[in-house]
Amino acid sequence: MRDDDFPAPERRTRGRRRFDDDEQDFLKRGRPASPAPTDPDDEPDPVTGASWSSWDDSVHGPEPHPEWLVTELAAKDTDLGVLKTGKEADVHLVRRAAPDSERSCLLAAKRYRDPRHRLFHRDSGYLEGRRVRRSREMRAMTGRTAFGRQMIAGQWAAAEFAVLGQLWEIGERYGTVAVPYPVQLRGTELMLEFLGDPDTGQAAPRLAELRPAPAELRELWEQLVDALMVLARAGYAHGDLSAYNLLVHAGRLVLIDLPQVVDVVANPQGRDFLTRDVRVVATWFAARGLPPGLADPVELTGMLSREVGLR
Repeated sequence: MRDDDFPAPERRTRGRRRFDDDEQDFLKRGRPASPAPTDPDDEPDPVTGASWSSWDDSVHGPEPHPEWLVTELAAKDTDLGVLKTGKEADVHLVRRAAPDSERSCLLAAKRYRDPRHRLFHRDSGYLEGRRVRRSREMRAMTGRTAFGRQMIAGQWAAAEFAVLGQLWEIGERYGTVAVPYPVQLRGTELMLEFLGDPDTGQAAPRLAELRPAPAELRELWEQLVDALMVLARAGYAHGDLSAYNLLVHAGRLVLIDLPQVVDVVANPQGRDFLTRDVRVVATWFAARGLPPGLADPVELTGMLSREVGLR
């Protein structure tokens, strides 16, 4: 299949629902997203738009790597357009193809913006409990200087990459939770498994876009409770959980957007983040018809707190 078989990005996103971290005024102002780190000798092909794969000079996800992932150093990456635009980062659809073969895969490239244009509207509380080694860097982050904002951006990308890798690997100890496979980290660009239709490049829908039937609604709620229990056993809260940060792919609920994941024990506001996560999703499910006895936020928060070890 050729790259031009995909619909243009404008057509693919036309009519989509506005996500909770989208900013329409921001799009009107037209501030550009910063590109991923590039090598001067690695400019995209002027005809195809493809460039050399960045696999060789990036941090890789957990091994063994999935069979579908193209890891050949001679592979080429082609940017197929924007999947989602948010306040802190844009997500692009990228095809990685091996030369002289039919091997290829689709990836979601999450790219944080230039420090001058990022709007880290949520970072102050989430960064509590995270520490950097050098006091100068910590002061810069606290003061939100240009250097400090770059540090924060790096922490967002690195934190999401790290927690996705951990959640991918902890199945035997804590249980499984569905998250995208973290392919690689390079600067402030995070490459993730693409979840959606590989033939059209259409991303899997967010839970907020769906109106599940009663039986499906109950099944999705049970999957969500299981996922939150796994996070709690690992000591985490999502930190910004809502129906907009959950995908439904092949009948399975998938947690996404995890840069602000909270260490519930180390962060002084950890319990508050956990409580808010539960309240937001429980309210959404109850509003869609889930019986109140199943979506009791107080009961679920208590269960999760016990798993974390909070009293």
